[in-house]
Amino acid sequence: MVKAADRAKNPARSSVWLETRTPRGGGGPAGLDRERIVAAAIRMLDEEGLAKLSMRKLAAELNVTAMSLYWYVDTKDDIIEFAMDSVYGEVDLGAVEAADGWRDMIRVLALEYRRMLVRHPWMSPSAGQYLNIGPHAIAVGAKIHEAIGGTGLPMDRQPSAMSAVFQFVYGYGTIESQFGRRAAEAGMSEDDFYTESIRAFRDEPGFTDALEPITELLDERASHGSVTQIWDRDFAYALDVLVAGIETMVSRETKADETGAEDPGADAPQAGGAGAGGADVPRTGT
Repeated sequence: MVKAADRAKNPARSSVWLETRTPRGGGGPAGLDRERIVAAAIRMLDEEGLAKLSMRKLAAELNVTAMSLYWYVDTKDDIIEFAMDSVYGEVDLGAVEAADGWRDMIRVLALEYRRMLVRHPWMSPSAGQYLNIGPHAIAVGAKIHEAIGGTGLPMDRQPSAMSAVFQFVYGYGTIESQFGRRAAEAGMSEDDFYTESIRAFRDEPGFTDALEPITELLDERASHGSVTQIWDRDFAYALDVLVAGIETMVSRETKADETGAEDPGADAPQAGGAGAGGADVPRTGT
Protein backbone atom coordinates (compact mmCIF):
# COMPACT_ATOMS: atom_id res chain seq x y z
CA MET A 1 0.00 0.00 0.00
CA VAL A 2 1.31 3.44 -0.95
CA LYS A 3 0.89 6.06 1.77
CA ALA A 4 0.80 9.84 1.52
CA ALA A 5 3.87 10.02 3.76
CA ASP A 6 5.80 7.83 1.33
CA ARG A 7 4.91 10.15 -1.56
CA ALA A 8 6.03 13.19 0.40
CA LYS A 9 9.54 11.74 0.51
CA ASN A 10 9.81 11.74 -3.28
CA PRO A 11 7.33 14.29 -4.69
CA ALA A 12 8.85 14.28 -8.18
CA ARG A 13 7.71 10.67 -8.57
CA SER A 14 4.47 11.10 -6.68
CA SER A 15 1.93 9.67 -9.08
CA VAL A 16 -0.30 6.63 -9.23
CA TRP A 17 1.06 6.10 -12.76
CA LEU A 18 4.64 5.69 -11.50
CA GLU A 19 3.99 3.35 -8.61
CA THR A 20 3.73 -0.41 -8.54
CA ARG A 21 0.83 -1.46 -6.41
CA THR A 22 0.99 -4.84 -4.73
CA PRO A 23 -2.24 -6.74 -5.49
CA ARG A 24 -4.30 -7.52 -2.42
CA GLY A 25 -5.01 -11.13 -1.62
CA GLY A 26 -8.47 -12.59 -2.01
CA GLY A 27 -11.32 -10.98 -3.86
CA GLY A 28 -12.59 -7.42 -3.67
CA PRO A 29 -16.11 -6.41 -2.70
CA ALA A 30 -18.76 -7.74 -5.07
CA GLY A 31 -19.88 -5.36 -7.77
CA LEU A 32 -17.09 -2.88 -7.13
CA ASP A 33 -14.16 -2.09 -9.39
CA ARG A 34 -11.88 0.85 -10.12
CA GLU A 35 -13.95 2.05 -13.07
CA ARG A 36 -17.08 2.28 -10.93
CA ILE A 37 -15.18 4.11 -8.18
CA VAL A 38 -13.74 6.63 -10.64
CA ALA A 39 -17.09 7.25 -12.34
CA ALA A 40 -18.71 7.96 -8.97
CA ALA A 41 -15.82 10.24 -8.01
CA ILE A 42 -16.23 12.25 -11.21
CA ARG A 43 -19.93 12.72 -10.51
CA MET A 44 -19.17 13.95 -7.02
CA LEU A 45 -16.37 16.22 -8.17
CA ASP A 46 -18.60 17.75 -10.83
CA GLU A 47 -21.37 18.39 -8.32
CA GLU A 48 -19.42 19.36 -5.20
CA GLY A 49 -15.82 20.13 -6.15
CA LEU A 50 -12.46 18.93 -4.86
CA ALA A 51 -12.82 20.14 -1.30
CA LYS A 52 -15.81 17.93 -0.54
CA LEU A 53 -14.48 14.69 -1.98
CA SER A 54 -13.59 12.17 0.70
CA MET A 55 -13.20 8.41 0.87
CA ARG A 56 -16.06 8.24 3.36
CA LYS A 57 -18.48 10.21 1.18
CA LEU A 58 -17.42 8.32 -1.93
CA ALA A 59 -18.01 5.01 -0.18
CA ALA A 60 -21.47 6.17 0.90
CA GLU A 61 -22.25 7.15 -2.70
CA LEU A 62 -21.29 3.63 -3.79
CA ASN A 63 -23.10 2.03 -0.85
CA VAL A 64 -19.96 0.27 0.36
CA THR A 65 -17.66 0.65 3.34
CA ALA A 66 -14.75 3.07 3.11
CA MET A 67 -12.33 0.16 3.57
CA SER A 68 -13.75 -1.45 0.43
CA LEU A 69 -12.25 1.33 -1.69
CA TYR A 70 -8.74 0.39 -0.58
CA TRP A 71 -8.93 -2.83 -2.58
CA TYR A 72 -8.54 -0.65 -5.67
CA VAL A 73 -6.84 2.60 -4.60
CA ASP A 74 -4.44 3.61 -1.85
CA THR A 75 -5.31 7.28 -1.38
CA LYS A 76 -7.78 9.95 -2.41
CA ASP A 77 -5.01 11.34 -4.65
CA ASP A 78 -5.12 8.07 -6.60
CA ILE A 79 -8.82 8.59 -7.27
CA ILE A 80 -8.28 12.18 -8.42
CA GLU A 81 -5.49 11.14 -10.78
CA PHE A 82 -7.63 8.36 -12.25
CA ALA A 83 -10.55 10.79 -12.56
CA MET A 84 -8.40 13.38 -14.33
CA ASP A 85 -7.19 10.88 -16.87
CA SER A 86 -10.71 9.59 -17.41
CA VAL A 87 -11.99 13.03 -18.39
CA TYR A 88 -9.03 13.50 -20.73
CA GLY A 89 -10.54 10.51 -22.47
CA GLU A 90 -13.52 12.73 -23.33
CA VAL A 91 -11.38 14.71 -25.79
CA ASP A 92 -12.49 13.51 -29.22
CA LEU A 93 -9.20 12.49 -30.79
CA GLY A 94 -11.07 11.05 -33.76
CA ALA A 95 -12.28 14.55 -34.61
CA VAL A 96 -8.72 15.81 -34.24
CA GLU A 97 -7.41 13.14 -36.64
CA ALA A 98 -10.13 14.03 -39.15
CA ALA A 99 -9.12 17.71 -39.12
CA ASP A 100 -7.66 19.17 -42.31
CA GLY A 101 -4.16 20.42 -41.53
CA TRP A 102 -2.50 21.84 -38.45
CA ARG A 103 -4.76 24.91 -38.21
CA ASP A 104 -7.93 22.84 -37.93
CA MET A 105 -6.19 20.36 -35.63
CA ILE A 106 -5.32 23.18 -33.25
CA ARG A 107 -8.85 24.56 -33.38
CA VAL A 108 -10.46 21.17 -32.69
CA LEU A 109 -8.04 20.39 -29.87
CA ALA A 110 -8.52 23.81 -28.34
CA LEU A 111 -12.31 23.56 -28.44
CA GLU A 112 -12.33 20.01 -27.07
CA TYR A 113 -9.95 20.97 -24.25
CA ARG A 114 -12.01 24.05 -23.39
CA ARG A 115 -15.25 22.04 -23.28
CA MET A 116 -13.66 19.45 -21.01
CA LEU A 117 -12.50 22.13 -18.57
CA VAL A 118 -15.95 23.72 -18.52
CA ARG A 119 -17.71 20.37 -17.95
CA HIS A 120 -15.40 19.61 -15.03
CA PRO A 121 -14.53 22.78 -13.06
CA TRP A 122 -12.32 20.78 -10.67
CA MET A 123 -9.91 19.91 -13.49
CA SER A 124 -8.24 23.33 -13.64
CA PRO A 125 -7.04 23.43 -10.01
CA SER A 126 -6.03 19.77 -10.23
CA ALA A 127 -3.84 20.16 -13.33
CA GLY A 128 -0.96 21.81 -11.51
CA GLN A 129 -1.05 19.47 -8.53
CA TYR A 130 -0.50 16.15 -10.27
CA LEU A 131 1.95 14.85 -12.88
CA ASN A 132 -0.93 14.26 -15.28
CA ILE A 133 0.74 11.40 -17.13
CA GLY A 134 -2.08 8.90 -17.53
CA PRO A 135 -2.65 7.23 -20.90
CA HIS A 136 -5.47 9.52 -22.03
CA ALA A 137 -3.60 12.67 -21.03
CA ILE A 138 -0.51 11.50 -22.89
CA ALA A 139 -2.61 10.71 -25.96
CA VAL A 140 -4.02 14.26 -25.94
CA GLY A 141 -0.55 15.68 -25.42
CA ALA A 142 0.75 13.67 -28.37
CA LYS A 143 -1.93 15.15 -30.64
CA ILE A 144 -1.05 18.64 -29.47
CA HIS A 145 2.61 17.99 -30.30
CA GLU A 146 1.57 16.63 -33.69
CA ALA A 147 -0.53 19.71 -34.45
CA ILE A 148 2.17 22.17 -33.39
CA GLY A 149 4.81 20.10 -35.17
CA GLY A 150 2.81 20.48 -38.38
CA THR A 151 3.13 24.27 -38.29
CA GLY A 152 6.64 24.20 -39.69
CA LEU A 153 8.10 25.98 -36.66
CA PRO A 154 11.57 24.74 -35.66
CA MET A 155 11.68 22.45 -32.64
CA ASP A 156 13.01 25.11 -30.29
CA ARG A 157 10.03 27.37 -31.11
CA GLN A 158 7.32 24.74 -30.84
CA PRO A 159 7.03 24.75 -27.01
CA SER A 160 6.41 28.51 -27.08
CA ALA A 161 3.66 28.16 -29.68
CA MET A 162 2.16 25.32 -27.69
CA SER A 163 2.14 27.49 -24.57
CA ALA A 164 0.60 30.42 -26.41
CA VAL A 165 -2.35 28.34 -27.59
CA PHE A 166 -3.01 25.86 -24.83
CA GLN A 167 -2.19 28.03 -21.83
CA PHE A 168 -4.71 30.46 -23.34
CA VAL A 169 -7.27 27.63 -23.58
CA TYR A 170 -6.51 26.55 -20.03
CA GLY A 171 -7.03 30.06 -18.71
CA TYR A 172 -10.13 30.67 -20.78
CA GLY A 173 -11.72 27.36 -19.83
CA THR A 174 -10.86 27.92 -16.18
CA ILE A 175 -12.52 31.34 -16.03
CA GLU A 176 -15.54 30.10 -17.98
CA SER A 177 -16.01 27.07 -15.73
CA GLN A 178 -15.63 29.05 -12.51
CA PHE A 179 -18.11 31.66 -13.74
CA GLY A 180 -20.61 28.90 -14.40
CA ARG A 181 -19.97 27.43 -10.96
CA ARG A 182 -20.56 30.78 -9.25
CA ALA A 183 -23.79 31.32 -11.15
CA ALA A 184 -25.01 27.83 -10.19
CA GLU A 185 -24.13 28.40 -6.54
CA ALA A 186 -26.14 31.62 -6.66
CA GLY A 187 -29.10 29.70 -8.07
CA MET A 188 -29.08 31.83 -11.23
CA SER A 189 -28.62 31.30 -14.93
CA GLU A 190 -25.31 32.52 -16.33
CA ASP A 191 -27.13 35.24 -18.26
CA ASP A 192 -28.94 36.54 -15.18
CA PHE A 193 -25.81 36.33 -13.05
CA TYR A 194 -23.80 38.25 -15.64
CA THR A 195 -26.48 40.92 -16.06
CA GLU A 196 -26.88 41.42 -12.32
CA SER A 197 -23.12 41.49 -11.73
CA ILE A 198 -22.53 44.13 -14.40
CA ARG A 199 -25.46 46.19 -13.21
CA ALA A 200 -24.26 46.01 -9.61
CA PHE A 201 -21.01 47.87 -10.24
CA ARG A 202 -22.18 50.03 -13.15
CA ASP A 203 -24.94 51.46 -10.98
CA GLU A 204 -22.62 52.06 -8.04
CA PRO A 205 -21.68 55.79 -7.93
CA GLY A 206 -18.26 55.01 -6.53
CA PHE A 207 -17.31 53.19 -9.76
CA THR A 208 -18.45 55.89 -12.19
CA ASP A 209 -15.07 57.53 -12.77
CA ALA A 210 -13.14 54.26 -12.86
CA LEU A 211 -15.50 52.75 -15.44
CA GLU A 212 -15.61 55.75 -17.74
CA PRO A 213 -12.68 54.57 -19.93
CA ILE A 214 -14.31 51.17 -20.55
CA THR A 215 -17.95 52.20 -20.84
CA GLU A 216 -17.92 51.73 -24.61
CA LEU A 217 -16.48 48.22 -24.23
CA LEU A 218 -19.07 47.25 -21.63
CA ASP A 219 -21.86 48.51 -23.89
CA GLU A 220 -20.43 46.55 -26.83
CA ARG A 221 -20.32 43.30 -24.88
CA ALA A 222 -23.88 43.78 -23.68
CA SER A 223 -25.03 43.94 -27.31
CA HIS A 224 -24.04 40.39 -28.20
CA GLY A 225 -26.78 38.28 -26.70
CA SER A 226 -26.24 35.52 -24.18
CA VAL A 227 -23.16 34.87 -22.09
CA THR A 228 -22.62 31.65 -24.07
CA GLN A 229 -22.55 33.64 -27.31
CA ILE A 230 -19.99 36.01 -25.81
CA TRP A 231 -17.80 33.13 -24.59
CA ASP A 232 -17.94 31.44 -28.02
CA ARG A 233 -17.36 34.62 -30.02
CA ASP A 234 -14.37 35.76 -27.99
CA PHE A 235 -12.83 32.29 -27.91
CA ALA A 236 -13.09 31.78 -31.67
CA TYR A 237 -11.58 35.16 -32.49
CA ALA A 238 -8.78 34.85 -29.94
CA LEU A 239 -7.90 31.44 -31.38
CA ASP A 240 -7.83 32.96 -34.88
CA VAL A 241 -5.40 35.60 -33.57
CA LEU A 242 -3.13 32.90 -32.15
CA VAL A 243 -3.19 30.83 -35.34
CA ALA A 244 -2.40 33.96 -37.37
CA GLY A 245 0.46 34.67 -34.97
CA ILE A 246 1.91 31.21 -35.55
CA GLU A 247 1.62 31.74 -39.32
CA THR A 248 3.50 35.03 -38.96
CA MET A 249 6.27 33.44 -36.92
CA VAL A 250 6.60 30.56 -39.41
CA SER A 251 6.98 33.13 -42.18
CA ARG A 252 9.66 34.97 -40.22
CA GLU A 253 11.56 31.77 -39.51
CA THR A 254 11.38 30.81 -43.20
CA LYS A 255 12.71 34.20 -44.32
CA ALA A 256 15.51 34.02 -41.77
CA ASP A 257 16.52 30.59 -43.07
CA GLU A 258 16.48 31.83 -46.66
CA THR A 259 18.62 34.88 -45.93
CA GLY A 260 20.86 33.17 -43.44
CA ALA A 261 20.32 36.02 -41.00
CA GLU A 262 18.54 35.86 -37.67
CA ASP A 263 15.30 37.80 -37.68
CA PRO A 264 15.40 40.20 -34.72
CA GLY A 265 11.61 39.99 -34.60
CA ALA A 266 11.81 36.37 -33.52
CA ASP A 267 12.89 37.32 -30.01
CA ALA A 268 11.90 40.96 -29.66
CA PRO A 269 8.40 42.43 -29.73
CA GLN A 270 7.66 44.53 -32.79
CA ALA A 271 5.47 47.62 -32.96
CA GLY A 272 2.02 46.58 -34.08
CA GLY A 273 3.01 42.90 -34.06
CA ALA A 274 2.09 39.91 -31.95
CA GLY A 275 4.58 37.77 -30.05
CA ALA A 276 4.09 34.19 -28.97
CA GLY A 277 5.15 33.02 -25.56
CA GLY A 278 4.01 32.14 -22.08
CA ALA A 279 4.56 29.80 -19.20
CA ASP A 280 5.28 26.13 -19.63
CA VAL A 281 2.31 24.07 -20.67
CA PRO A 282 0.89 21.64 -18.08
CA ARG A 283 2.53 18.28 -17.78
CA THR A 284 1.12 16.62 -20.85
CA GLY A 285 1.43 19.71 -23.03
CA THR A 286 -2.24 20.47 -22.51
